[in-house]
Amino acid sequence: MTVDGAPPPLAERVVDAAPWRRRPPRPSAPAPATVRDARRTTNRVARTFAIACRFLPRACRHDVYLLYVVFRTLDDLVDERRPEAAARVAAVAAWADGRPGERTPEVELLDRLNARTPLPRASFAAFCAGMRTDLAAEPFAAEADVDCYCYRVAGTVGEVMAAVLGTADEAAAQRAAAALGMAMQRTNILRDIDEDAADGRLYVAQEAVFRFGPPVPGAREALLRDQIARADALYDEGLAGVRLLRQGRAAVRAAGWMYREILRQIERDGYGARSGRAVVPRERRLWIAARRAFAP
Repeated sequence: MTVDGAPPPLAERVVDAAPWRRRPPRPSAPAPATVRDARRTTNRVARTFAIACRFLPRACRHDVYLLYVVFRTLDDLVDERRPEAAARVAAVAAWADGRPGERTPEVELLDRLNARTPLPRASFAAFCAGMRTDLAAEPFAAEADVDCYCYRVAGTVGEVMAAVLGTADEAAAQRAAAALGMAMQRTNILRDIDEDAADGRLYVAQEAVFRFGPPVPGAREALLRDQIARADALYDEGLAGVRLLRQGRAAVRAAGWMYREILRQIERDGYGARSGRAVVPRERRLWIAARRAFAP
């Protein structure tokens, strides 16, 4: 069983391709204070992503910061079960569908960004569907359900970022960007597995739990090996497509490889032998970023 509205497998998903062409000059940049606040938020709550952003060209860096704040704000509202979460998600969903809706701060920002670079609204609609899945706390029966969820809440983010960075082959680049975002979300699931369990939430598919056993510290190596292999396959697909980006390739490689290192840290920590989050030391993240950012 899959979540309603799940996209077909990545290999079968086709994105309408259009020849890349030079766009007209962008409108003036967003107010510096807004960008400054977005950068501070990113540096405070997303340190790995913030490191990668340093590799972005200045021309698109501000837009990436602002987009991150839109996605992060909605995600935090949903995770914290804030009373306004559903309405804020609905406002962005209405914007994505071209329907009248509440003029929330996220919608205001999206309008401004969309005037500078046309954004893929279907990706935002799918992201909002993922947020609604979180609000409903729907369990995942099969790996296909997990893939659908990961596409919605993270693969879509990759698609939006690819649109902002520009692509040489839109269809292939969008598929790769979605795969990389999904890989990162699967990594998040494994990194936060104990924190989520404490909140009564399990993002691992029930079919995997039935096959390998529950993710109990000290008795989950087989489960984590299986889940790590799934994430690694998505990283392979996603990182192979970075070359298709017009700009920001170093930043995306750095982000992908730093996030992938979390999987290696889980392995070094004994596949969840003890409870707690796998943490890659900052020095190692910086080394990974420097080593991988400009690799072919």
